[in-house]
Amino acid sequence: MSSISNARWILLSQAMRIVVQLISLAVLSRLLSPAEYGLMAMCTVVMNFAYLLRDMGTAAAVIQRETLTDDMTSTVFWFNVGTGFALCLFLVLLAPIIAALFKTPALTPVLWVLALIFPISSSSAVHQALQERGNNFRIIARVEGTSSLIGLIVALILAYMGLGVYALAFQLLAAFAAGTIQFWFASTWRPSWRWSQPEFMSLLGYSGNVTGFTIINYFGRNADSMIIGRVLGEVALGIYAQAYRVMMFPLQSMTYVANRALLPVMSRKQNEPAQIGQLYLRSLGMIATITAPLMTGLWLLRDPFVYVVLGDQWGEVATLLAWLAPVGLIQAVVNTNGTVFLATGRTDRLMRLGLCNTVLQLTAFFIGTRWGIEGLAACYLVANVMNFLPAFYFTLKEVNATMLDLTKALWQPLTATTGMLVLLLPMIQLLGAYNVSEMMTLAVCSVVGTVLYAGVTYLISPAIYRDLKQFAKAD
Repeated sequence: MSSISNARWILLSQAMRIVVQLISLAVLSRLLSPAEYGLMAMCTVVMNFAYLLRDMGTAAAVIQRETLTDDMTSTVFWFNVGTGFALCLFLVLLAPIIAALFKTPALTPVLWVLALIFPISSSSAVHQALQERGNNFRIIARVEGTSSLIGLIVALILAYMGLGVYALAFQLLAAFAAGTIQFWFASTWRPSWRWSQPEFMSLLGYSGNVTGFTIINYFGRNADSMIIGRVLGEVALGIYAQAYRVMMFPLQSMTYVANRALLPVMSRKQNEPAQIGQLYLRSLGMIATITAPLMTGLWLLRDPFVYVVLGDQWGEVATLLAWLAPVGLIQAVVNTNGTVFLATGRTDRLMRLGLCNTVLQLTAFFIGTRWGIEGLAACYLVANVMNFLPAFYFTLKEVNATMLDLTKALWQPLTATTGMLVLLLPMIQLLGAYNVSEMMTLAVCSVVGTVLYAGVTYLISPAIYRDLKQFAKAD
């Protein structure tokens, strides 16, 4: 019940953030150009790398530890604060060099603005980790939801004032600042002037592997933007970045929700692999139940979706979604694996699996670029398919489960999704033959697809409805 309650509040938070992102896409995409989005995408490549170093894996260690002392939390706090100020300074100094590497001088002042995020966000990393460790996700949902809304308001005001890419930069800065202030007010814990070298050293093994994984994973997730920005330019990167953001929605919703909700619960059961395995497989079934029809529907309706949500100038995004929508489905289930290794303390295995996946993706990106952004997206899909089996083999082994158990967890949502796909295809063709508008096609097919999927799911898997009912009643 703890994991269900956690997931309920995180899902509420993510729903608010997704609504904010959709509003941002629908409004800011019409106020800002692809070149400005491309410029922000270049900044994001750098920011993502710096942000993963914000706490060096110590926040996950605070959540996972069986026992936690004030010496440890204070030590982690001061370490994070120092890291945040160091990252800010390095980013300010390196901004002109980074801009030169991207051959985009306008990158420098934008990075200077974004550098302020790190000393601000680092000062609340422990406060947030303690809330997660205590399963206080009601508070976290409130903080994250209001912070994203504040960021959106700032972005819309600045975009209407004609500040271009700075609207996107200050959106992030305002959201992080609002979150930090709220986490401090929501927490009763305050750091003391202590530094415990033994406690710090005890974190290095766990946190070092987490940091290694996040760095490796960063290159796997951002190499595509680096290569496109360097080889194909900011316009192509802006188009790819928009398609990638759409693809990431299920990861930012269900998978992200599951990982955050499960980590504190699994960590308390870290010496009981069978119970972790049952919880993990049940969570996979729920994730697939929502993400499989979502990404399949996006693949089917990519053309009207892009026209209605983004506008005519983003037509090439639909071409990329033909390849990235299946990637989103695969990653939605594969990316839950890391939580198992974090909870059981096997961060060394997590790092090695991340390295293998990154090698696959980098190879795919370098091969695919010769055919432009569509070729890169196609090769990205191939790399994710190749990574699927080894990633699950080692994860299931960690919790004493098998591939047959995985099949039992996933066959029902995948079967229902296939049924929805088969029934929707002729409807889409019929609407196209009668020249029905994109907006009407998107609305009709979305409603019909939802009803069809819900009906098939009820017939073959009534247990899903029981889980949803339990989810709705969780406190």
